[in-house]
Parts: sequence; structure tokens; C-alpha cells
Amino acid sequence: MRAPWSRFRPGRRLWLAGLLLFGLFAAPLRAADAPDESLAGPALLSALRAGGLILYFRHTSTDFGQNDDRMSGYEDCARQRNLTSRGREEARAIGAAIQRLRIPIGDVLASPFCRTRETAQLIFGRARVDAAVRGGPATDDEPERYAALRRLLSTPPPAGTVLAIASHGNPFRAVAGAPYLAEGEAAVVRPLGDRGFRVIARIPKDGWSALEAP
Repeated sequence: MRAPWSRFRPGRRLWLAGLLLFGLFAAPLRAADAPDESLAGPALLSALRAGGLILYFRHTSTDFGQNDDRMSGYEDCARQRNLTSRGREEARAIGAAIQRLRIPIGDVLASPFCRTRETAQLIFGRARVDAAVRGGPATDDEPERYAALRRLLSTPPPAGTVLAIASHGNPFRAVAGAPYLAEGEAAVVRPLGDRGFRVIARIPKDGWSALEAP
């Protein structure tokens, strides 16, 4: 039986052989250039303790009987959706876990809404408001609403530290894709500079103890 490529002229057969070899070697090279990274448990804790990562939190539990429709400004907490008592307890518990796990938190940024600022204060004891973490309206200078957030998530924090962000579910869904962050859930992000960023883990609000070795 004739080989499947024997019907081609010699020059054509050489071209096909080269194409086959390229296919065999090109895929591993592409995989090495962009390795998949997904961490959990003690390996994730070690990575967080080494620094260079970003923790992006969606605020903890809120009262969905409230909304932001009538707020007069970000300081008008009475007319916003706010944390519930349970949400405040969740934030305090997360903060205690992060302190116990000795994760080196550096800067702490928060969306200007009351629920995100309170979440950051209860977890970390401090926060600096930065509109970039929630995204803003498109402008001539910044036509993509979440461009500033993308840059922030792509930029490594100072060596040996973890940047913490307290914000909302919608902005993160817009830049990182599904699944949607639950209230109190954190995404662990590895900044890649000009190559963007990669989500390497998600930690539910009650999942911090799973980072410790049994």
C-alpha cells in the first residue's frame, strides 16, 4: 500500500514533512510560553507569602433590600447598599485569617462606595480610595471603561508584598471573565506586566483555613 503522501511530488513531500515537524514542536513551545498556573492549599499560601500577587475582594455580604439609586455621593452611605451585620463579621474573620496566615499585605485600595471601603477597613484596618478598581465612564482619553483596572491587575506590586483590593463583582467579571465572584470571595491574581494578568486561585469567604497544612 502506498504511503498517504507518496502521491505528492518530492518537493511537496518535503514541505509537508517540515509542516508536521513544526506542528509537533510548536505546541509545547507555546505552552511553555504561557504555562497554566492554578494553586490551592499550602502551595497557594507559599505563593502569597512570597508576595508579588494581588488579592481582589468583592465586598462581603450586603443588604439587597437597599440600592444605590438615590445616593447623592459616595459619602452618602444611608442611600447605598451597605454591609449587613453578617457581612461585617465575615470581613473581620477574613482579616483575622490573613493576619494569622502572615500574608504580607502592602497597599490596600478600595472602591469609593461605602460597602467596599468598610470591607477593606474591617479586613485590613486601612484603605485608600482608588476609582480605578471599580472602573469609570468611558472618555476620549480612556475609551475602555475598565482599562485602568486591567493595568492595575497587570502591574506587579512592590517585591515581597501583596496588593489588596476591595471592590465589586461587575468590574472583575468584565476583565477576568466567569465565574462571577460571590460576596466576600477573593481572586488571587498574578500580574504579568505587558502580558496582562492571570487568575491563579479563588478563595471563598470561608475558605482561608484551607490554605493551612492539615
